[in-house]
Amino acid sequence: MNKDKASLADQIAFIQEFVRHPLKIGSIIPSSRYIERRILAAGKIATAKTVVELGPGTGGTTRALLSAMPADAKLLSIEINPHFYKVISRIRDDRFIPHLGSATRIEEIISSYGLNLSDCIVSGIPFSTLRKGDGDQIIRSITRSLAPNGWFIAYQVSSRVADLCRPYLGHEEKEIELRNLPPLKIYRWQKNGQLI
Repeated sequence: MNKDKASLADQIAFIQEFVRHPLKIGSIIPSSRYIERRILAAGKIATAKTVVELGPGTGGTTRALLSAMPADAKLLSIEINPHFYKVISRIRDDRFIPHLGSATRIEEIISSYGLNLSDCIVSGIPFSTLRKGDGDQIIRSITRSLAPNGWFIAYQVSSRVADLCRPYLGHEEKEIELRNLPPLKIYRWQKNGQLI
């Protein structure tokens, strides 16, 4: 299957899963290449050694991360949707670790693969629709899973993630990417130099 056909199939799969689970998927279509470029720059992916991705969907951002990461880096992508997990599991790259599971267990999952604290955690999961308490638990785990001076990047429709992050990571930097449907906010935090 060529890349264009795979991409179209992935887009159709993404839309189907959005219709089935609209509260668990942040958008009706995958993120644009404009979002991907902003994520790569914001998270300094070109120099990251350990990257964790939450909610990779059909893998567009995953592939962008892999294309920018150093040859000796590792990317752990945690996906809760079994169909999306099956799609991303087809990505062949020795640096890539797909995992079927919940972002509420980030620390345990990272530890199970023997990975170091993350230089960058990237999240597309929709914090505005998470069950009460899950969002806070995920942010606490993200904070503990980041290396000192590591980056947390969230691309979101809603501003809920900023409210959740401020008690742990302080005030955010924010950009808006209008060349995406829907337009998305890209939030960025850098963990201070100490372990939490």
